[in-house]
Amino acid sequence: MNAVDYRQVQSLPEVWAIAAQRFATITAVHDPHSNPEQKLTYGELYQQMQQFAAALQTLGVKANPTDEFPPRVALISDNQPRWLVADQGVMMAGGVDVVRSSQADAKELQFILGNSGAIALIVENAATFQKIRRYLHDLPIQFVIFLTDEAPPADETLKILRFSEAMALGAGKTLQPVKQSRDTLATLMYTSGTSGMPKGVMLTHGNLVSQVAGAATVVLPQPGERVLSILPIWHCYERTFEYFIFAHGCSQVYTNIRFVKKDIKEFSPHYMVGVPRLWESIYEGIQKQFRDQPAKKQKLVNFFLGKSDRYIKARRIVQGLSLDHMKPSAGEKLMAMLQMALLFPLHQLGDRLVYQKIRAGTGGAVKILVSGGGSIADHLEDFFEVVGVPILSGYGLTETAPIATVRSPQHNLRGADGQPLPNTEIRIADLETRQSLPKGKQGLVLIRGPQVMQGYYLNPQATAKAIDSEGWFDSGDLGMVVGDNHLVITGRAKDTIVLTNGENIEPQPIEDACLRSPYIDQIMLVGQDQRSLGALIVPNPEALLKWAEASNPGAIAPEGQVNLADKSVEELFRQELIREVRDRPGYRADDRIGPFRLLTEPFTSENGLLTQTLKIRRNVVTDRYRGMIDEMFT
Repeated sequence: MNAVDYRQVQSLPEVWAIAAQRFATITAVHDPHSNPEQKLTYGELYQQMQQFAAALQTLGVKANPTDEFPPRVALISDNQPRWLVADQGVMMAGGVDVVRSSQADAKELQFILGNSGAIALIVENAATFQKIRRYLHDLPIQFVIFLTDEAPPADETLKILRFSEAMALGAGKTLQPVKQSRDTLATLMYTSGTSGMPKGVMLTHGNLVSQVAGAATVVLPQPGERVLSILPIWHCYERTFEYFIFAHGCSQVYTNIRFVKKDIKEFSPHYMVGVPRLWESIYEGIQKQFRDQPAKKQKLVNFFLGKSDRYIKARRIVQGLSLDHMKPSAGEKLMAMLQMALLFPLHQLGDRLVYQKIRAGTGGAVKILVSGGGSIADHLEDFFEVVGVPILSGYGLTETAPIATVRSPQHNLRGADGQPLPNTEIRIADLETRQSLPKGKQGLVLIRGPQVMQGYYLNPQATAKAIDSEGWFDSGDLGMVVGDNHLVITGRAKDTIVLTNGENIEPQPIEDACLRSPYIDQIMLVGQDQRSLGALIVPNPEALLKWAEASNPGAIAPEGQVNLADKSVEELFRQELIREVRDRPGYRADDRIGPFRLLTEPFTSENGLLTQTLKIRRNVVTDRYRGMIDEMFT
């Protein structure tokens, strides 16, 4: 079956119309964990979208040419097949959906509903409705639809329809066609952000369709190939990826943290998209299995991993894919080729004895893992490359729908963040003067292209600050361009830690290096206006307990946990920090971590220390542990 060219498509509903026709009998979505289990072909899914859209039009969701914006409909739900029905139903009806997680804070949802001016609300279930019910009567909400068939509260005065009732309402109605262009507003996506109230990012049909067409120049999935979905659909990264794989007839299986390890083995995905924290979790699970092996087997595994690590790094130099050797000399290439030849037999033996089993644990069919939502640590990239599981990473923001650059299988430069999508420009500018900087110089990353948002909803001041008169979007990220137009993100302009000696430190690369330690589960650097860096560390309790049992049983408290105040534990972490930071490429003396504290509470989205896309809320963590940080540097 020939691939579909979506470059001329004007709207997302057009993408679905084409996909439904070409892949009608292929399974589009399968949710094995829903009750009852949901499984729909492309034909069935598209029919449900149209039916839902007809119901919305009957209920009053219709575009008015005289209105500045199409009608907004809030969609508060996490990933499931019916999310797609509602999402595309809203767009087919002529509306704009305002998406957010059902797990989001109630006050945040109140703000989003009020700011967006939503006239209707679609919620995941009755519990989600109850969470925000008290705010709805002060808003212009005309009706609510549950994505379940639960009974609404008996005393509710708002019009509420169960999912089956909405579908029945649309069943006998003719969907009225809606004229949409690439400039038509498609969705409002509120940035999760690490501080402050979110801003409504206005993404058009053109923004989203450019992603579907652009991603096909990097990877071209085949109809029926399996995709395992675990990330929240309300986040732009997962959302765009799903539109892309559905445009090419893939079959998506829904999973979650509880079932992901079992589902990877059972459904053998060809593709999976995730954030660095997910790959860290998988990596740590594999490392735990290694640590549970007898000492001789551990030694053998580490021997193969060490030799293979040297092999892949030599191979990168030969292939021109080493960030540290962008222009290797003839002598360096020759040495790397000799090293490859010497290490290849051991790498192959390691593959037969060890790496094949690891791949089997990921289902044995993975073609590509896609990593985004933050930088992936070097040691994770190295490990997955060693075991033969390819990772492609990219870069972008909600404001760029989100992909601006992405690595391809042909140009998979590890440590970099990819090359621009078609028709996308990247410019590196001086932070003060905004003048363009040459290749290899770090500065502010500016982006221009068809994926750049229309602006922030009802916030012209923020829009003007983000997008200049020439269409360049200010990402707020620091980076440089190297080699054949590869972007390397080096940090966040506002995350930079400035020491008293005037040195600017980007915390992320140092934190990534420290995460190589099996004893460090999470880490956040601190030290603004101090003489040295400090760190807040969440230990890995399993690895730490195993160390204590073998090296210092006296550090184990009566309840069976390691005493974090024990001097030997403090010394263990001190040595881990020294080694991992010192061994980091480009190490400088100012990178050294001085004081640190071990935390008993992990950073999670539930306690507000992580965003819902698992990024550390640096300002929130700093506020939470302000006393500890001040004491650390006293």
